[in-house]
Amino acid sequence: MIIMKNMVFMGLVMLLLGIGSGLKGQDYELFSPGKKIKLKIGIKDKILYSVFLNSQEVIAPSPISMNIRGKERLGERPKIIDTIQKSVNESLNPIVPVKNSVVPNVYEAISLKFEGQFGLEFRVYDEGVAYRFFTDFKETVFVLSEEVVFNFKKDHDVYFAEDTGFFTHQEKPYRLLPLSEISSDKMGYPPALVALDGGVKVALTEADLENYAGMYLRGSDSPSQSFSLVGHFPGVALEENQTRDRDVRVQKYADYIAETEGKRTFPWRVMAISEKDGDLVTNEMVYLLAKPLQIGDPTWIKPGKVAWDWWNANNVYGVEFSAGINTETYLYYIDFAAKYGIEYVILDEGWYELGDLFKINPEIDMERILHHAEKKNVGIILWVIWKTLEDQLHEALNQFQSWGVKGIKVDFMQRDDQWMVNYYHKIAREAAKRRLLVDFHGAYKPTGLRRAYPNVLTREGVLGLEHNKWGENATPEHNVTLPFIRMLAGPMDYTPGAMLNAQKKNFKAIFNRPMSMGTRCHQLAMYVVFESPLQMLADSPSNYLREEECMEFLSQVPCTWDKTIVLDAKVGDYILIARQSGAMWYLGAMTDWSPRDLELELNFLTKGNFQMVIYKDGLNAHRFGNDYQKEVRVISSTDRIKIHLAPGGGWAARLTPKK
Repeated sequence: MIIMKNMVFMGLVMLLLGIGSGLKGQDYELFSPGKKIKLKIGIKDKILYSVFLNSQEVIAPSPISMNIRGKERLGERPKIIDTIQKSVNESLNPIVPVKNSVVPNVYEAISLKFEGQFGLEFRVYDEGVAYRFFTDFKETVFVLSEEVVFNFKKDHDVYFAEDTGFFTHQEKPYRLLPLSEISSDKMGYPPALVALDGGVKVALTEADLENYAGMYLRGSDSPSQSFSLVGHFPGVALEENQTRDRDVRVQKYADYIAETEGKRTFPWRVMAISEKDGDLVTNEMVYLLAKPLQIGDPTWIKPGKVAWDWWNANNVYGVEFSAGINTETYLYYIDFAAKYGIEYVILDEGWYELGDLFKINPEIDMERILHHAEKKNVGIILWVIWKTLEDQLHEALNQFQSWGVKGIKVDFMQRDDQWMVNYYHKIAREAAKRRLLVDFHGAYKPTGLRRAYPNVLTREGVLGLEHNKWGENATPEHNVTLPFIRMLAGPMDYTPGAMLNAQKKNFKAIFNRPMSMGTRCHQLAMYVVFESPLQMLADSPSNYLREEECMEFLSQVPCTWDKTIVLDAKVGDYILIARQSGAMWYLGAMTDWSPRDLELELNFLTKGNFQMVIYKDGLNAHRFGNDYQKEVRVISSTDRIKIHLAPGGGWAARLTPKK
């Protein structure tokens, strides 16, 4: 799956005199392949690194260390014994192409090995910088703490998802705060996005998280680090309390964050850097830094769209049966999916009696549902509570496999301490053995697991459309913030597709009759803008069946892409994006509550004419969110198109080459 272009290794590179002697005061510089980004590493009494974009300091000198029980702190009084530098220029072909079917993996790297059986590896891309520890101890080790620091010289603003503790769905809205307002007792989770001078942005997150605690961010309590974000980690869970089928809270944490093998690499600390906001959307560092494919034969993995029941509360109407969590309702979902070529239907909460996956709701005839789905060529995905699945893991997964189920939606983990991080890997691995897809809900942010296990198609860990059932946080402004921050980490199961759409003054949160904020075309555009290889259609099939024009678009829009181009974008304000699938192009634009006019240049297209089918905000969309217009026209690469977006508006288009 890797096309090698050029890989040059330079072993035992003597970057400066005295490397082999372990003298202090050594400095190293490493430039990205395009020379845009410079990494400086200083080895004195501590290990310090800093990062520059062109001549602008992005990360001020920041310390790196790790504290392991019974060892001298790794990074204190460091002495280098070996240095290896390498250049990598290759291309990866993702099994599930979320942004692009070919992903360049081009970077410069330096590996510093220190006395004390540890080292640091740094990679510098044109898109950012990452580093990680590696150790070479023979015995099991207890990691007490890891010093992860991102220092800044000025009081920059940061998009920060503040949370109150380690028991979390990671579904908080992003607030734009000065770094000085994030104190040491204020905590949030990555990615966080820092806005520097001149439009430069740096997104902070992690990659290749395994057998370790997930990282959070908080302010520093050091007077010398006034404008800093530092890593913060949950300890290993020693005592737990299960209060209901899904909530297992940690009552007592250990004084260490991981008990792990002594010979290993640790998670990457990632700084994704952009000069233009749109570059954050196309950044693939988390994927590139992740563990490579762990599945022998991944050809069975099939992305697709999903008819989903829970958001719309099974509000099926115009039928001759009583709608609800019952057999007839799911047969109706399957028929709807088959009519429009939708690959999957989810049976969400209610198909089994909570606490036991083998006690099926008496209103559900599973055999009949599965037989009908197979006949209609529609896959079934089953929702499960994580703890119940853990208690019945092998028996349940074997049962799902024997039924011919295509995937599982695992919900309510709400933690990322070491044990829970490993649970994700276990579920991905065991599901893959049985050719089951996985969608994690109630989840922490992605860290690249999908590269190792591409059957993990998507995950939540995002404030999505469901929040419109009970609150007002899933706003258009929030929706045009997500692509630059949360989506940088990986696919997000936002669950779009609302067919009842409201402007701000008309919106009301109604749990069983939900609507969305913004316009109809704001929702349609999400299927181009938001990345999820398992993409939900959240509304009722009855509503979709009334919207033939919208279903014409939704039934055809892909959920994986060969090429992604961000045409115009500004964090929290708007985005205009083009994505290619085969010979087809899809375009999507979204705005916040501000009406907006954009100009679309089509010079990314090949020569020749294209039929463009456009879905745009109607003339009265500023009053009535459902209002939209469909337009069909012929265009070429030399054309320019003016786009008007209503408040909370959107615009979507499908381009087909004309023969």
